Amino acid sequence: MDLHILVSMVVWTVCSVILLFVLMYVDSLFTRYNDIAELKAGNMAVTTRLVLKLLTQAYILSTSIATSNRLGEALLVSVVSFVLLLLLERTVRLLFAVWGKLDLDHGTQQGKIGYGLLSGSLHIVGALIISAFL
Repeated sequence: MDLHILVSMVVWTVCSVILLFVLMYVDSLFTRYNDIAELKAGNMAVTTRLVLKLLTQAYILSTSIATSNRLGEALLVSVVSFVLLLLLERTVRLLFAVWGKLDLDHGTQQGKIGYGLLSGSLHIVGALIISAFL
């Protein structure tokens, strides 16, 4: 291992962490509640959803890094994947709301862990599908 690889590892890691922070922040804008306030209040459903989403984004990012030779390409794949995941989640949430009369955001905010698990698992499923293409 030479200095170039070590420097690259640091740069890729820093860029990845920044991207993950930005993506998680953007995601929090799409919920009807304040993620940080709910975390501080001890809402385990919100915490569960957030942890699953973070793992999902990290998995997609690590897969895109492993399959890419360029940092910009890996970050772009992660951003596109994030948008796809948002669309997938919104579509499934709408289907649950219409067909099952199930409001995942409301249930998650109320602290119902099953709602948080279901909401977060939508992202895991999407990440596995998306990463299969990488």
